[in-house]
Order: sequence, then C-alpha cells, then structure tokens
Amino acid sequence: MRELTLTGELLDPILARNPAGPRVTWYDDGTGARIELSAVTLANWAAKTANLIRDEFGLAPGARLAVLLPAHWQTTAVLLGAWWAGAEVTLEPDPDVEAAFVAADRLPEVADTPEVAVLSLDALGGSVRDLPAGVTDFATAVRVHGDRFTPSGAGAALAGAAVGTVLDRARATAAALGIGPDDRVLSTAEWDSAAALIDGFVAVLAAGASLVQVSNPDPAAQQRRIGSERITLCR
Repeated sequence: MRELTLTGELLDPILARNPAGPRVTWYDDGTGARIELSAVTLANWAAKTANLIRDEFGLAPGARLAVLLPAHWQTTAVLLGAWWAGAEVTLEPDPDVEAAFVAADRLPEVADTPEVAVLSLDALGGSVRDLPAGVTDFATAVRVHGDRFTPSGAGAALAGAAVGTVLDRARATAAALGIGPDDRVLSTAEWDSAAALIDGFVAVLAAGASLVQVSNPDPAAQQRRIGSERITLCR
C-alpha cells in the first residue's frame, strides 16, 4: 500500500506523464540567474532532502519543521522533501519544531531548534561558510544522500492542515484560476503564509502545470519573459 504524502500526490502524476519537461523555473532578476528543474530533477532533490531529514536529523513522520525561506528553487526541494518525509511544515519560527531550514540571515530566529540547516540561496546551490558549530550547511549535507526515497507515513502537512486538506485547497485554487497540466504559470509572489504557499506553489503542481518563479522581479523583463517562457498565466 502506497503511503499518502503530499509530495507523492503532487509529483507522481507529473512523473508518470512528463518526467523530463520543465517543472520549476526560477529567475533572479537582481543577478540574471536562471535555473530550471525537470520533474525528475525536482524529485531527486526532494528525495535527498527527505533522506537528510530521516537519516541525518533522525526525524520520523509527524515531526514538525520550520521553513523560513523565500520563494526559490531550493525552497521547493526543502518543502517537497519535508512532505515526503511525512513532516509538517510551518512557515514561522516556532519553539516546538524539531528542525528548521533557514536562510543565513534568519539563524537567530531558530537558535534553540535541535536541528538547523542553512541554505545559501545561491543560484547553483552553493554552500554557506563559517556557520556556527552544530548548524548544518544544506548544500554540503544534502548531496551525500540518495536520490530515491520510500516514505513511511505522514502527519499533518502544512500549518496543522492534513495532506488531503492541503490538496483539496490547492486543487480548488487551480480550478478557480483555470490552471491545467499544459500551463506555464509566471509568479512573483512570496510564499510567506500557508495560503500564499498553496496558491503560489502547491496549486501549480496539483494541476500538473509548471511554475516560473521570479525573485527581485524587473517589470521591464516581464513581457519578454512571457514570450520566451511561453507563459499562459501570470499571478
């Protein structure tokens, strides 16, 4: 019997239908960076993250994790990895979480968290230097883990909401916006609340569509990008 996880529900249909097609494309208009992940690559990153959570951090399904990160391609790996490991994600600092994935400037907010991984948010997934003792550099740690993962259960998925609840909300959003599996969705929205994350990220995958996420957006680049990326919907 297949374990019900949010990541499995989101990725399995896409992997079966179009594993090699672009799934998440990330731009940083401040630096000119562009990174594109296929469904297979996204699943590999998610599996590595899930293995890190289970094997290196020692967390079981039902654990609670804080994800204090901007809308970014690396954040998609963390979120999907956390959900694959059966963890509940919160997007705010919480003294009761068992682990946290954070940008370096938010380290003080998770000082008392048992396990902390810091992401550089470098376009190519580079490492963070000179971290305090006991803090994990995500880029270094995640690469040694396997790119296959077998889930063993799940608790709540996001801010106390169960997997089915998050999926229902995401599918309702996709239906309301008319997002389908052939769409390319352009977004500049942050994922700083559960509702924003569901609307901006989960709903796109739930529809089988692909996301073009832009950080530090340059309005002058939008029209050109709509054409070059074959955008069908702007958020």
